[in-house]
Amino acid sequence: MNRRRADTAAGLLVAAIFLFGGVLSWQAYQRQQAFEQMGSMMGMGSSMGAAHGTSPLWYVFGTLFVSAVVGGGYLLVRDEFTSPDVETRSQAPAANADGPESTASPAEQPAGETTPESQPQARVLDLLPEDERRLLEPVLSSPGLTQIELRDRSDFSKSKVSQTVSALEKRGLLYRERQGRTYRVYPSDDLEQNQTS
Repeated sequence: MNRRRADTAAGLLVAAIFLFGGVLSWQAYQRQQAFEQMGSMMGMGSSMGAAHGTSPLWYVFGTLFVSAVVGGGYLLVRDEFTSPDVETRSQAPAANADGPESTASPAEQPAGETTPESQPQARVLDLLPEDERRLLEPVLSSPGLTQIELRDRSDFSKSKVSQTVSALEKRGLLYRERQGRTYRVYPSDDLEQNQTS
């Protein structure tokens, strides 16, 4: 469920509770005023108003309590039942990252051009920043390169290669195996399967 819709629904429910409680409080207040006026006409004072009906303050406190329970309960369970909007917003631009030419059907594509649907690894590479793509492409074409060889192929500094490879490894796009004072870098199993299929 979309978090924005769930928040709106919960807000409307709390507003309805406030509205209903306000109506009940207003009716109780009018009843109390009517009994007090009737009691003053009969000469009984305000004791008759207290004997007939609930005080409007109880309705006010009850409304505040119920709305706090509903709103607080919703906030406690919101993360379990809703998906954050950030994911949906971040996926929408990624889907449109290819631009207007991505809307063309495969039949309309030139014969020599590859589509992301025909090569899943191309889709992954298209979504990556330029520096990560420059390091991942050689790893895909020659698995087992050392970080030193990656540095030579990408023209990045040693620290830039190390930081970028670490970031790609954390996202599960590649993994490293220690070899002496350096690492051999391999594409992840999922990425490699997508490349061969």
